[in-house]
Amino acid sequence: MRRAIGQFLRIDVSPHAVSVQRASNWNRWSRSGSPVVLASQAIAPSAEHPVDAIANALRALLGELDVSGWPASFALADELTRTWRVTPPAGAARMADLEAAAALRFQSLFGEAPTAWQLSADWDAVQPFFAAAMPRALLAALQLVAQDGKLSIVAIEPRFIGAWNRSRRSVKPGAWFGHVHDNLLTLGAAEADGKSLRAIRPLPLPRDADHQWLTQTLQREALLLDMEAPMLLQVDGDAPAAWRAPPANAAQIPCSVLAGSA
Repeated sequence: MRRAIGQFLRIDVSPHAVSVQRASNWNRWSRSGSPVVLASQAIAPSAEHPVDAIANALRALLGELDVSGWPASFALADELTRTWRVTPPAGAARMADLEAAAALRFQSLFGEAPTAWQLSADWDAVQPFFAAAMPRALLAALQLVAQDGKLSIVAIEPRFIGAWNRSRRSVKPGAWFGHVHDNLLTLGAAEADGKSLRAIRPLPLPRDADHQWLTQTLQREALLLDMEAPMLLQVDGDAPAAWRAPPANAAQIPCSVLAGSA
C-alpha cells in the first residue's frame, strides 16, 4: 500500500480487540480528520495467555495488509496499563529518588511489585507528576510483531496519554478532559488553567449514562478531589449520543466532543 508523506499506522490494542488504522501527522496536529480503520479483529478472551492472543491477532491483521516499512504508533487500552500521580520526596536530587518514589507509589496503589512493568513519567523533582506503566511482556510481544511485519515503531503509549497529548491544547480553562473507548470513560480532572491534570480516573460507563449521570459523576469526583466541578467536559472518543445533545437544564454540566475525535 502506497504511503503518503506524513502517514503512519495507529495500532489500537485492547484485551478484546485490535485494529490497524491509517493516520497522518497532519490530522494529528490539525485535528482536521480522523484515522481510517484498515482492519480490525476481535480477540477471544484468554486468561492464561492474554499477550499471546493479542500478538496472534495482530499478526493475522498485518498479514492481510501491505504495510511493510510503515512507521507505527501503538495505543494500549487503559485496562492494559497503569497511570498514577507521584509526589516527589522532599529533597529529591537524583533520578533514582524519583524512580523509587514512583515504584513505591505503584506498589501501594496496585498491590504488586513494578518489576514486570515498564515505567515512564514526566519526572519532576519539585511538583507532583504522573507516571505510566506498561507490561514488559506485552511490549516485548509488540516489538516482535513489528519486527516480523517490518514496521518501524515510533511510539507505544497508553491510550489516554495519547489522547491527552493530542487534545491538551484544546482544553478550555475550567473544563475537564475525558476519553471514551470500549464503554470506559477515562476522566482527566484538569486544573483551572486546563493545561495540567490533578487526577486521572477510569470509570465504567453504564448503559444509561445520560447527562444526569455525567453531571453527578463529575460533581462526585470533584468532591473527592477537593476541586470545583468543571463547567464543561471536553471528550475525545466515542462519547454517548446523549452527551452530545444540549443539557436538559442549567444545573447539568455540558459536554462537547473535540474536533477530529477518534
